[in-house]
Amino acid sequence: MGLGAVTAADSALSSLAAKFPETSSLPDRVPPAPPSPITVRITNKDVRFAAGEPIAWQPALNSALLSMTVPTAINISAAAAAAVDTVRVVPRNKFQSLLGFGGCFSDASCYVINQLQKPKREELLHDLFHPSEMRLTVNRTCIGAADSASKLYSYDDGEEDPELKRFSIEHDRAYILPVLQRVREINPNIFFFSSPWSPPGWMKWNKSMLGGSMNRQYMASYAQYLLKFLQAYAAEGVTIDAITTQNEVDTDQRGLMPACTWPQECETDFITDHIGPLFEKTNTPTKIWILDHNFVYWGRVISQLDNPDFRTYVNAVAFHGYVGEPSMMSKVHAAHSDADLHFTEGSTDYNDPHYRDDWTKWGKIYTDVLKNWCRSAVAWNIATDEHGKPNIGPYPTGGIVIINPKTQEIIRSGQYWTLAHFSRSILNGAHRIESQSIAANLEHVAVENPDGQKVLILTNTGAARTVEIFQEGQSAKISLEENSIASLVWT
Repeated sequence: MGLGAVTAADSALSSLAAKFPETSSLPDRVPPAPPSPITVRITNKDVRFAAGEPIAWQPALNSALLSMTVPTAINISAAAAAAVDTVRVVPRNKFQSLLGFGGCFSDASCYVINQLQKPKREELLHDLFHPSEMRLTVNRTCIGAADSASKLYSYDDGEEDPELKRFSIEHDRAYILPVLQRVREINPNIFFFSSPWSPPGWMKWNKSMLGGSMNRQYMASYAQYLLKFLQAYAAEGVTIDAITTQNEVDTDQRGLMPACTWPQECETDFITDHIGPLFEKTNTPTKIWILDHNFVYWGRVISQLDNPDFRTYVNAVAFHGYVGEPSMMSKVHAAHSDADLHFTEGSTDYNDPHYRDDWTKWGKIYTDVLKNWCRSAVAWNIATDEHGKPNIGPYPTGGIVIINPKTQEIIRSGQYWTLAHFSRSILNGAHRIESQSIAANLEHVAVENPDGQKVLILTNTGAARTVEIFQEGQSAKISLEENSIASLVWT
């Protein structure tokens, strides 16, 4: 920075101090005892989730002004803003509690995981789900076939069967249930939620699981179908804590994959007249989440939650990030602050040349969804093979990891390394706390864990820089490479 820029920055800050004279006394105050040294984990072009040197806190005597909350009415010049990249953490300002992070046990994911030889399979599952490792705690399963599947199937295929006499989860016994059971053993605190891509074909107008929409005359049967799924899984030791009523309610995917459109009125009636009362009658504790689709449907969600009969059975919304902006979820929170919000799908592309190093892309996504009130963030496939298979749909989806069944090689994506920073640092029951910054191309989110630990995750999408962190009269500095993520933890 040139001398002129420094002078302009100093002048701007001096002017700010004159407008708020009480800040000039801050350096004379006795600062609180410093927090513990900051432990650091870094991912950049050279290292992956590598331990950095611990960082000591120092009294923020010369930087107290930068650490304060700047009133929005004050316009800080560009030179002053550029003087230093800062992030302020305000632990006293707490927001939503967090449930965790994870991925989806699609048919494809379980199939390729099962192709690993047992030692490699155990190593991978331990790495992803054990509480001492990645601890991916919130994970999705599919109710019947999704697009990432080895074949098209439901739990009641064939001709019309309103009484569900043919219902069977036999397909899932080969490799889906064994993987889920093992994951539950590895982490007993796992939270499973499940989503259908389509009801059985005979319940729909087009008589196919591919595209189309629900035939209302089978709504009661479909509610029983979902209940039977929950009961059958529970009997196998796999409790499902929540369901979404439909994956992506407003698309039929051109009939190229399992899908089903649910107009708002239809979904509302299904919940208020069928599945909600059925769960209530049978004392089924499984929660119902709605939408399971893109941010742009925030208006639909608010309209549904405005309905008191609907709210008797539903108080949670699942979002995808393919269309719209995460800030749209804050509109839902503003209208219904007690409703839980979840980010339930974000997919990789195995063809993407940046599949292995797009961690800042995912760092921004996960930061944005947490800062817009989500309690969890879940990826799409946990695993696929090196060709994005098995896949019966049109999209080139990948997984958090890619598994080559022939060579037994496991390739970790950029999304994997991002999840490592979030899921290893942030514990179930943490609360998001306030973090503030005016730095460009620097994403930041802070939480307080149940044990009192503070976590700050920084995603640097810009050039290499030094960032100064402030908390309650203390400051610490960290150097960030370009295209990097750092997770910082202290007490």
